[in-house]
Amino acid sequence: MSRVARMPIAVPSGVDVQIANGVITAKGPLGTLTQAINPLVAVNRDGAELKISAVGETTAAAAMSGTFRALVANMVQGVSKGFERKLTLVGVGYRAQAQGATLNLSLGFSHPVAHQMPDGVKCETPTQTEILIKGADKQKVGQIAAEVRAYKPPEPYKGKGVRYSDEVVVIKETKKK
Repeated sequence: MSRVARMPIAVPSGVDVQIANGVITAKGPLGTLTQAINPLVAVNRDGAELKISAVGETTAAAAMSGTFRALVANMVQGVSKGFERKLTLVGVGYRAQAQGATLNLSLGFSHPVAHQMPDGVKCETPTQTEILIKGADKQKVGQIAAEVRAYKPPEPYKGKGVRYSDEVVVIKETKKK
């Protein structure tokens, strides 16, 4: 069995977890998330804890038990605390502005870039060069952050572009004659 799956998931107060009809649903102050239960995995509720175990002794079941435990733990954390990704704009004239469900970016193109946020994901701009993407679904938050970064990834000579706040860009040396 997976070492990850052996750890129980603590369900905090204020979060309601339902297991019914092959679907696990987590409901909390930040929203509701659902996940279909894989047939290779068994989910048991033990008071304020959830325990994930593999059904059978196959390698696929052991691997899926760890994966499913991580997915359910992310659901529980997402509906209670939420997830966020911070992006930074580096470059002269690069700006970001959040207007409702739209993120307007000025990235040195001849046109402004407008990125529409999906349901369940919010965007904030504390300064013109910082973007905070928040939501309950870890996968959605990461995907939106990757899509925004893909408009102008950091280039290796000056480091200009959109980068994650914790990303380290290795700057190349220019050619010498």
